[in-house]
Amino acid sequence: MKKPTDRTVFQNAWVVKDIEIACLRWADEMGVGPFFLNEYPAGTFSDVTYRGEPADLAMKVAIAQAGPVQIELIEPITEQCAYRDSVPKGSEGFHHMCVWTLDFDADRSYFESFGYETANSGRIKSNDFAYFDTRPLMGCMLEVITQNPQTQARFAMIAEAAKDWDGKDPIR
Repeated sequence: MKKPTDRTVFQNAWVVKDIEIACLRWADEMGVGPFFLNEYPAGTFSDVTYRGEPADLAMKVAIAQAGPVQIELIEPITEQCAYRDSVPKGSEGFHHMCVWTLDFDADRSYFESFGYETANSGRIKSNDFAYFDTRPLMGCMLEVITQNPQTQARFAMIAEAAKDWDGKDPIR
């Protein structure tokens, strides 16, 4: 079977209890920032599933760049979601690594052929995404997201902001 589209991990993600506190700690203690914070209320994503059933997904997300790796912090709002499958409410921890895909359906079939269930999936604009439950292999989930110029441009802007960052305005 054809291998996944892209096995280059560009992002590591953690589930946190309080997104603002987590951003400030990462900036202060690790020197990572600035973080770009977005809130995704219920209804933001379309075609959302959780473990194969229709669902909704709401969260706060902050993204920063640390050298070649993007850091994503997630404060889940939705209780029944991939984030809570591995990081229970009230706790914090590493959740997933992320890779691009150029053929979402083929990559979904690839990962599911190994028994890695799609924990959550959905779409925002033209971006398909899925969290595959790869915990038996990697101890964490794997997010696969459709590569597109708009998302790449946003991520490039975040990476550029991290270059020579002076520590000011850690949350934007």
